Amino acid sequence: MGRITAIMGAIKDKASQSKAALLSNPTTISLHLAVLRATTHSPSAPPDLSALLSLGNSSRATASALISSLMDRLHRTGDSTVALKCLLTIHHVINRGPFILQDQLSIFPATGGRNYLKLSAFRDGASAATLTLSAWVRFYARYLETLLFTSRILGYFVSESSTASENLGRDETISALLNQDLIRDFDSLVVLIEETCKAPDSFLLESNKLIHEIMRLLSDDNLSVVDETLSRLTELKQRMDCLSFGDSVELALALKRFEDCTERLSVLFTEQKPSIENSSSLAIELRQKIETSRVCKERRSLSFGRKCESARFPARVAKFEHMVRLSSDKFL
Repeated sequence: MGRITAIMGAIKDKASQSKAALLSNPTTISLHLAVLRATTHSPSAPPDLSALLSLGNSSRATASALISSLMDRLHRTGDSTVALKCLLTIHHVINRGPFILQDQLSIFPATGGRNYLKLSAFRDGASAATLTLSAWVRFYARYLETLLFTSRILGYFVSESSTASENLGRDETISALLNQDLIRDFDSLVVLIEETCKAPDSFLLESNKLIHEIMRLLSDDNLSVVDETLSRLTELKQRMDCLSFGDSVELALALKRFEDCTERLSVLFTEQKPSIENSSSLAIELRQKIETSRVCKERRSLSFGRKCESARFPARVAKFEHMVRLSSDKFL
């Protein structure tokens, strides 16, 4: 069965390439062929993206056509292997693609948001294995949608590697943020972490090289995300005394959600456990500080209320003493 599937996949790839050669515009045929060659039906290995990424490092029009071709391939296929290769290509563009290609990806479509990649209902029912892969397609699409959403909020791709000077610039930017914007950034990172934790269990696909590549990229991303999270938690720690009541409540909720994710993160990325635990410890410290502060304020408020009541009582006594007692036992 596996051999027949491989032969059918090779035939489909040849047919797709022949169709592209016949129907594509001469100026874009190389782009379509590069996409087809990178996203074949063969599950034997992750896509070779060197040629495709190099094509995106030219004009804006070329980059736009390349992203359009990739998205068209993704939305038309019903094959789980092809879909995963398309999603891997998108992920590699985010992580290491030329700036102009990243730019075109980030604005396609312009609105972005939920179901950006339109794969929430994807299902390849060819076999039990493809049904399992379909779950990975749906998860991976949601993850990339969230990665793009979070990157829009932060103003840069959170998973891309940065130089020391760029990291210093980001630290300065973080320190200049308003409290509300800093909490918004942290919340968006927690949303991405929550989506990461929804990764399907991969023990049924231990030999699948595509899943191994996806997990490698997720691990690299998580290392960056945890680092970004720690930077913001460190800044928030210095601002705890100047947060408004509303901001502290919003932050406490986001901190609790982050804490709830750390155990799953440690299972998914065991080699990152120390950094995950450091971030978790800081999150717990901040949340407990917020809760302690709120309890102290409530106690002060109750104490103040009792003092005010006691202060008013002598006045009533004074008035009582000035009353005239009559034989009817009534007071005037």
